[in-house]
Amino acid sequence: MTAGTVLFDLFGVLARQQSADGRQRLIRAAGVPAADFRDAYWALRPPYDRGEIDGPGYWRQLADRLGARFDERRIAALIAADVESWSAVDATMIALVEELARRGRRIGLLSNIPEELARHFERHHAWLYHFAVRAFSCRLGHAKPEPAAYHWCQRALAEPPHRILFVDDRRENVRAAEATGMRGHLFTTPDRLRAQLDRWDTAAG
Repeated sequence: MTAGTVLFDLFGVLARQQSADGRQRLIRAAGVPAADFRDAYWALRPPYDRGEIDGPGYWRQLADRLGARFDERRIAALIAADVESWSAVDATMIALVEELARRGRRIGLLSNIPEELARHFERHHAWLYHFAVRAFSCRLGHAKPEPAAYHWCQRALAEPPHRILFVDDRRENVRAAEATGMRGHLFTTPDRLRAQLDRWDTAAG
């Protein structure tokens, strides 16, 4: 029996977390105190990630929360800076994705990501099309660690949960996946993930 599907997280696994320089550019573009900006940015992010509001709506809400006013030009600049701050990828992990695809391993992607950023990755990263399923929270209406996000992937992959290995850098997301019956791997390094995949292949062989 062959090993099943590897379901990857995006940010913190295949792509870098938001860069410090990018955060500072966002704060400067917003023109508000850094601590206030960070609190509002994350507090309002879940509905944006789930696609309940679009980019302009998110930034208008953030402005209201901060007592600021962002005109259309400022909002466009903030959306562009936000996308740029999340745009770096891990070359070693992308090489692993391409290697798995060449070997015929079925892979999927589950990411908490707003629509503007999802479109950026689709335009600029051809390796995304190796994934049998690309589950973006903004299009699912569900975000990790909500069980519905994992159940959606199980249905889309048409795999029983125990034949899906979910790889994420956040322990709460891995535990939530395991609670739905998936296997889980808390990502720390590419080498440790390779060792996990080797063990999985051996067990299935």
